[in-house]
Amino acid sequence: MKGIVFTEFLEMVEDRFSLDMVDDLIDDCDLPSGGVYTAVGTYSHEEIVALVSALSQRSSIPVPQLLKVFGEHLFGQFAKNYSVFFANVTNALDFLHGIEDVIHAEVKKLYPDAQLPRFYTEEYQANKLVLIYQSNRHFEDLAEGLMIGCIKYFNEKINITREAIYNKDIKQERFTLVRYE
Repeated sequence: MKGIVFTEFLEMVEDRFSLDMVDDLIDDCDLPSGGVYTAVGTYSHEEIVALVSALSQRSSIPVPQLLKVFGEHLFGQFAKNYSVFFANVTNALDFLHGIEDVIHAEVKKLYPDAQLPRFYTEEYQANKLVLIYQSNRHFEDLAEGLMIGCIKYFNEKINITREAIYNKDIKQERFTLVRYE
């Protein structure tokens, strides 16, 4: 997992909790990296799982909720730092429809070793998008948080529903996004 995920997570914890909380989380977890991350480094996803779990224990906020909040934060940082991805995109559904073919394709050019989740478009209409999320890391809540952040960025009214589905015994998540007035 790319280091930017870790650096942004720790920044969010510092902003929403405190620098002491960041230190406590790193102390709570036996991290191979020692809790020292660079944005372009690559680290085991198990470290972010450990950090989020430790934050959940210390804050009494459930892990799924923390991952969604982090996803929103992360999307905001992506929008601020990678504005080129937002050029000529005017709404959330179009942006999310382009995740796999546009955003992930560009990320792979920059970081060929990046292990990204897959997003398959199952249905795409003007006011509806159905995405299938697949990852062996199972960060569905983080993906939902990123989608919520995207919707907020474009200032739209979109409902998200999700359901677990299975394709040849592989767990996936179906996200249905519907724009409303």
